Parts: sequence; C-alpha cells; structure tokens
Amino acid sequence: MIGQNFHVLASVDSTNNYAMAQVHKGTALHGETYFALEQTAGRGQREKKWITTAGENILMSTVLYPAPRLFTDLPLLNMAVALSCYNLLESLAQEKIKIKWPNDLYWNDRKAGGILIENGFQGSQWQFAIVGIGLNINQVVFPPHLPNPVSMKQVLGYDLDVIQLAGKLCTLLQTNYGRLLQGEADALLTNYNKALYKHHETVRLRQGNVVFPARIEGVDKQGSLLVESSVADRFQTGEVEWVQEVG
Repeated sequence: MIGQNFHVLASVDSTNNYAMAQVHKGTALHGETYFALEQTAGRGQREKKWITTAGENILMSTVLYPAPRLFTDLPLLNMAVALSCYNLLESLAQEKIKIKWPNDLYWNDRKAGGILIENGFQGSQWQFAIVGIGLNINQVVFPPHLPNPVSMKQVLGYDLDVIQLAGKLCTLLQTNYGRLLQGEADALLTNYNKALYKHHETVRLRQGNVVFPARIEGVDKQGSLLVESSVADRFQTGEVEWVQEVG
C-alpha cells in the first residue's frame, strides 16, 4: 500500500534524490514514501528549483514498481498522480483548484503545487518510478522571483496539519494508481480533462521564440496537449511553455 511505510525526514537535499538512493540500495519497497520537513535543493520540472519554508508544506516522494504492462502508460501515471493532488486540494479549496498541463496544481491563476516523476529503465523495461510531489500548504512568504505562488493557508485563512494531509494524499495515490492497474484509463483521462486548467479557453504558448494563441482542447492518453492554433494541433511535454499573463 502506498504510504504504509511512511518516513518523516528532518532535512534532505531532495526527497526524489533520497528515494532514488533507497531504490539503488535495495531498501525501498513498493509504496515506500519519504516526507521531508525541509528540502535544501528541491527540484521541479526543467531543472527548476522548488523553494519552500521548512515544516510548512507537503514535500514527499513515493516509490512505485509498476507492473510490466504499464510501460506504455507513463502519461497515465502522471495523470493518476495529478488527480490525486487535485483531489486533495479540491477537498480543501473546492472548485477553484485545477491541473495545469502537464504537472502543476493551480488555485485560480496561482501555483499551489507541482509534480516531478522520475523513471528508471533497464533497456526498454520500466523498473521503477519516483513520484515527487510538492504542495504549498502553510507557507505565506515566498521568494520575490516566483511569479504566482499560493498556499492553502492563504486561501483558507488557517494552518493545516501537513503530515495528516500527506497521509490522506497517500490514500488518494493508492486509489488512483489502483484505477490505472485495473485498466480504468478512460475514466482517469476523463477526470483529468474535467480538472484541466483553462480547458476550452484561449491562452498564449511559446515554442522557441514564437508566442502564439492557442485554445486548450484537452489532453490525450499519450499526455499530449490538444489545442486549436495556427502552429499545431497537439504538443508533447517540453515542446511548449505557457506564457505568464501580466496584470
């Protein structure tokens, strides 16, 4: 069970790094979860740093050893994890929580969290996945260079128990990962698209030096963003960036 072995760490460089080390040592079982009160070198997508205040947020990584048949379901694993985070935050802040493709959690137009999944392969065989999750819970002061952060305390006006919420998140991960194992890919995809940030709205995307408008139509089973634009009708992760609106 995910989170059945739940380790609280005082301080690590990165929970993903720590979990990866345990996998290579052979000490991490499936579902083993490492929660850190402090990260000194947290990581996000595209090598971005994840900066948080000690003891105030959910910073955790879970080890998964996927069934071999799930090799083609890497994007669906990402959806299952994103939906678990969405389910947790939506239970607190309700309808304003959305999943911003591909790996962020948003409240209105502000970032409440992110996901970093790192996979291990041997040849073409999927060996393991390290599911890293960072959610802003009680932090209210953020570095000035971050454009749009938000925490649940800022939304709700009171402190929450981060370890208790992390335990609830493990339960949600178990539920949504179980749906993936049971072949409920269509249901996961439908729920993901229902929660999609800016769904059926026009946003600005950047590909290289080109910024263009695109209407968000959804995400497919391969994890591609489906759009209506003059550039293309779909993009894979890493091909485009969202352009942050000012004002």
